[in-house]
Amino acid sequence: MTSADTLRRTGARRLADAGVDAAAHDAAELLAHVLGVEPGRLLLIDHVASTDADRYDEALARRAAREPLQHITGTAYFAGRELAVGPGVFVPRPETELIVEWAMRNRPDRRRVADLCSGSGALALALADRLPGADVVAVEKSEVALEYLRRNAADSGVHVVRGDVTDPSVMSVALGDRDLIVSNPPYVPAASPVSAEVRHDPADAVFSGETGMDVIDAMVPIVADALIPGGLFAVEHDDETADAVVATLVTDGRFIDVTAHQDLAGRPRFVTARRTGEHAGTDTDNDRARMEP
Repeated sequence: MTSADTLRRTGARRLADAGVDAAAHDAAELLAHVLGVEPGRLLLIDHVASTDADRYDEALARRAAREPLQHITGTAYFAGRELAVGPGVFVPRPETELIVEWAMRNRPDRRRVADLCSGSGALALALADRLPGADVVAVEKSEVALEYLRRNAADSGVHVVRGDVTDPSVMSVALGDRDLIVSNPPYVPAASPVSAEVRHDPADAVFSGETGMDVIDAMVPIVADALIPGGLFAVEHDDETADAVVATLVTDGRFIDVTAHQDLAGRPRFVTARRTGEHAGTDTDNDRARMEP
């Protein structure tokens, strides 16, 4: 039998040789998953049974083949919550937590919230956690993703709706009047190269036509219809389409304070806007469109 730390170090080298980013982290997470312990306790385990070592070897082989870590462990962490994920549902990324932070800076008392293209429910559940008693709706059309969404949303108070966010008739019933709508929709242009890990995400949760704007373009007027005056909207987008998202919102004519935001690495990440009508937010700059870090 071998110590957990020895197995972890061997696994990290194997993943690094396979070109896996954060190889040491992933090796530790996989071994901790196999052993049913927190990664920080691996140094305390002097002997790993051969059956567990074999299971670890199988997990490493899957990760070395660039299967996402979250598909192997069956969990992803987002905004302090553990989510069930797996093949057929988009794995939430930490960068999307910036939308949650933005929402809480801008009128955290909002009580009628919708998350469109909800996937695993990451945004909906993060906002429900931070807005106790809020009426939160999570909309998703994929049957497979809905299984994960319903599992994650159980006992959360989030109302799960099966629906196409580009269908006005369905959305008018599902949403009603909302004062905050967020979305991490499919937004990658069809011809864009993506990482091996992203190729494991469902294609219809990643790609959105030739420009990456098909879903966002169709969704914007529906969002405008659903938001009350002063209501807020935030949508994540591709690195190359911030200007296109801003243009779509401005062209609709029912949004003000249209703002493009960057992530912590300085990449364009999401755009926010306010529905025309009574100014109900905390932003003081009323420029039609602007850039923020």
